[in-house]
Order: sequence, then C-alpha cells, then structure tokens
Amino acid sequence: MIDVLVSEVGPRDGLQSVQRVMPTEAKHRWIAALAAAGLREIEVGSFVSPKLLPQMADCEDVVREARKIDGLTVLALAPNLKGAQRGLAAGVHKLSFPVSASREHSMRNIRMTPEQAVEQVRAACELCKGVAAVEVGISTAFGCSIEGAVSEDWVIQLAVSLVEAGAESVGLSDTAGVANPVQVKRMFARLQRELGDRAGAAHFHNTRGQGLANVVAALDAGVTTFDASQAGLGGCPYAPGATGNIVTEDLVSLLESMGLRTGVDLGRLLAAREILTEALPGEPLYGYVRTA
Repeated sequence: MIDVLVSEVGPRDGLQSVQRVMPTEAKHRWIAALAAAGLREIEVGSFVSPKLLPQMADCEDVVREARKIDGLTVLALAPNLKGAQRGLAAGVHKLSFPVSASREHSMRNIRMTPEQAVEQVRAACELCKGVAAVEVGISTAFGCSIEGAVSEDWVIQLAVSLVEAGAESVGLSDTAGVANPVQVKRMFARLQRELGDRAGAAHFHNTRGQGLANVVAALDAGVTTFDASQAGLGGCPYAPGATGNIVTEDLVSLLESMGLRTGVDLGRLLAAREILTEALPGEPLYGYVRTA
C-alpha cells in the first residue's frame, strides 16, 4: 500500500538531455535496479526519431527488457501517432504525450501547434483503446522560457480538451522550472475541480531550487503522483535554461519523512546511482540526500 506514486523519468527525460549515449546494457541494469528499489512506474524511453535524439534509438529494446520485470508499469513518451504505433508494437503499458501550452515551445519541441497535438492524442487514444493507457503532461504549464507567461485559463482549457480527446489522465509540467508554490497549489486545485479523477501527475524541474517546495504545494492540492529523475538528470532541449528534474532520492526522502508511503527503499535507490557513475563518467549528478 502506498500513498504517493513516484514515477521515475530518468531513463527518458534524464538521458535525452545528456550528450553521451548510455549503452543499452547499462540502461537495462539501471532500470532493473530502480525497479528493485521499489519504483513501480518508470518512463524508460521516448519513441522519437533517432536522428533527433540518438540517446533514444534503442527504445524498443529497452521497453521489451523492462517488460520482463514483474509489477513494473513500463511507460514511454510518444510525441505523435507514429511514436504511439512504435510504442504499442514494443509493448508499453502506458504512453505519455507532451502537449505544450506554449505555442513557441510546442513548435520547437514537436513541430505542431497545441491544437494539432490534441488531435494526435485523440488518434492515439483510439489506437491504444483496450491495449495501453494514454496520459498527457501539459508542458510549460506554469510559464515558458521562450514566450514568458502562459495563461492559466488556457492551460485548464487545454487540459479539458485533452480529456475530451480520450486521455486517461492529464498532469501539469513545469518544463522551464519557473513555477512557485502558490501558483502550483492554485493550478492543481483548478485541475482537480475540472478533471476530477483524471487530474494527473506533477512534473517539476529544479531550475530555481523550488522543486521540492512545489511538491509540498501540489500535495496540499491533492496530487498523488510525482515525476522525478534519479540524480536530477534532465531538462528540455527545446526550453532554454531548463535544468534537471527534481531528484528522485530527495523526493522519496521528503515524502517518507512526512509520513507518506512511497514503497521505495532509499538505500537501494541510492545504490542504483552507481550504475550512472559507471555508464556516464563525468556527468554531473545531483542530490542533497546523496551528499548528506
């Protein structure tokens, strides 16, 4: 029994921002170690063009290997219908679609307008019906490093459109790391009112050091699923200045210290970092718990 689901996004969001390509065998070992620590949902890769992100070229192999782990929900990102088709063929349990509230970011990230992205989600939901779940994270939901402020009304309108298109859950992502706790609590409270049990995960970046404060604010608004990346790997190649995700180890430590059950063994989670140290030598790794 857990109170909060920690969804690990390092093998996707983390590795796509690292220039070096992590060997496939090391990815297998890392994902297995994360699952052995108690993480029940892992975003293992992204079905994008290997020309754009060579780090994700082995996504099919990674999904198939991860599927062998009992009790693990295997999640992968798909930016469009073609990616969804590849994901289904590989056997994912869940597909995640990034739909940006910022028009500039949307064009740079997936080369579509937000409205076109909603239609891709609609088509993917039809394709995946009865086979895999489709969830959406609204990128730049709290602001954009290209456009600046993003209308909160527009974000909520977009979320409603995505549920109407068939998405099983819609969460909010702080792609540029600009969110503050007051804004986070307000936005997730609105999302819960509008979507009910289809209100999804919180995805925070720690660009301005406010990631864990935003977690507490989202908890107050009723959020029970949080994305995080081991060692704080990550960012967004199409959001200037966006640094890494909140650190999984720090998130687990925070939640457990508050009396919330995550089902994650912190010692085994910290041990999994050694695979990163070995496979990505010289790559900056973050985390206050590890330092402590």
